[in-house]
Amino acid sequence: MTVGTCRVELRIPGNSSLKGKRRVVKSIKDRVQGRFKVSIAEVDRLDDWQRATLGIACVSNNPRLVDEILSKVVSLIERDGDALILDYEIDLVTH
Repeated sequence: MTVGTCRVELRIPGNSSLKGKRRVVKSIKDRVQGRFKVSIAEVDRLDDWQRATLGIACVSNNPRLVDEILSKVVSLIERDGDALILDYEIDLVTH
């Protein structure tokens, strides 16, 4: 079994309220969950209007598949255009 996690640091330029931030984050989360079978949540910077940290998790028996899925999630977020990726990190743990 392989568990993959991904931490994505986002910047939401031009945003001026928590309501606007939540709209952008919810849109990203809905698109990711609709396309990939992963768990995703906002895990840090909850009160910062222009920054967000997302945590994403994926489990499979194939480590390559987990890495591929998480990389595709990052690419989808990057193409989204509502937020800029400042940094991301993918970690895999195999048991």
